Amino acid sequence: MIGSKAADRIATGAFYAVGIFTAVLLVVFVGYLLVQGWSKLNLHFLIDPPEFAKAGGGIGPQLFDSVYMLVMAMSITIPVGLAAGIYMAEYAKPGKLTDTIRLCIETLASLPSIVIGLFGLIIFVNLTGWGYTLFGGALAVSVLNLPVATRVSEDAIRSVPQSIREASYGLGATQWQTITRAVLPAALPGLLTGFIMTAGRAFGEAAALLYTAGMSTPLLDYSDLNPFSNSSPLNPFRPGSTLAVYIWKVNSEGLVPDAREIADGASAVLVMAVLGFNLLSRYLGSLLNARLVGRRG
Repeated sequence: MIGSKAADRIATGAFYAVGIFTAVLLVVFVGYLLVQGWSKLNLHFLIDPPEFAKAGGGIGPQLFDSVYMLVMAMSITIPVGLAAGIYMAEYAKPGKLTDTIRLCIETLASLPSIVIGLFGLIIFVNLTGWGYTLFGGALAVSVLNLPVATRVSEDAIRSVPQSIREASYGLGATQWQTITRAVLPAALPGLLTGFIMTAGRAFGEAAALLYTAGMSTPLLDYSDLNPFSNSSPLNPFRPGSTLAVYIWKVNSEGLVPDAREIADGASAVLVMAVLGFNLLSRYLGSLLNARLVGRRG
């Protein structure tokens, strides 16, 4: 029979092994993509447009569309997700309504992104008559990320010590003043970390965008900054191929001789961007938390 100390050592060793395996797996995965795509990581590849049926194309329009779609998607996700999180954490009372809302959030969070894409195709493409648009893709990604943003907001707000609320109420503040001036600033590190990680997930999304934003980017005049112009890259009601979608497209079609190299380079850029989102969220979260704890002290 194994003693308690031996069992503790075995369990501790198992947890360390799992943690080390996960870290090594991440390093190997990222390292492989960077090695495979390193030859393509240059300025021309990042800003040049793709070439048709010949080698040497870049990912400039796709990279721009990814960033532009991300800005639109997060502009929708953050306000709605934060409002839902505030309601669930501060206003919702235990009961059937709250249980139903939680069930809807959990169900929506478990839906595959391809299902969200088909929903977006029906609503944001066909029913509205917009066709394939970046805005329709942003709405689909927002639907996909709303459950995550809601849970992130709720957890961050619930983690704020009750003493902060009581101190605010003791000074005569209303509930809304307490939420906006005391609770949300205290929850900011957790909120910021969660939203940046949500942005990383949105940046790498592909399945939901295949059916809503399209698989190609038209020729655009990048000097035209009028968002209502058909030739402007800032027009949200134009089709656009994001970086993740372009990786799938260039691999599946095989219309360029260096499709593998382009896919490797684009994958390296994508994984570096997603990794950057996660590192940034950790850094900003810890920085804000340190300043907040310092102010409390």
